[in-house]
Amino acid sequence: MQKGFAGGLNVYRTMAHHPALLKAWSDLREHVVNQTSLGAEFSEVVILRTGVRLESSYEWYQHIVRGRKSGLTDDRIACLNGPLKDIRGKDVLLAKAVDQLFDQRQLSTEVCQELVAEIGKQGVMDLIATVGFYTTLGFMLNSFETPLDRDIMAELQAAPFTGKLSGN
Repeated sequence: MQKGFAGGLNVYRTMAHHPALLKAWSDLREHVVNQTSLGAEFSEVVILRTGVRLESSYEWYQHIVRGRKSGLTDDRIACLNGPLKDIRGKDVLLAKAVDQLFDQRQLSTEVCQELVAEIGKQGVMDLIATVGFYTTLGFMLNSFETPLDRDIMAELQAAPFTGKLSGN
């Protein structure tokens, strides 16, 4: 088994079939996952909404656990799986941005300005990079049917997700 981040998650075990890609991925992953200006909470909101848009159960369940660790409640997480009208607070702006990136392949001027006011220009760039990064991961996960990690399954069995999902 590989050491470091690649040996820790099934997604990176999948990527290990292409060592050059995995090596190149490392620096971007470090920034998007650990150095983002979004902070852990907003980052998880963006990742969860991206997982929803990709219909990636791996990303959804993986980030329920990570979202909880960053302070998100199950109800707050569940809202991210539903329509924008059901999402509250700053999460709705972040979810709207994710949706625009998927639907329009860019942010509207209005949403971009709102985001800059909330999270700064670097935050907007980190949001876009996070969506791009996790979209690529989601494509790989869905294409190779990567199974959810055992430790995540165990955590969700020990503390089942209690949020009510409304669906999009």
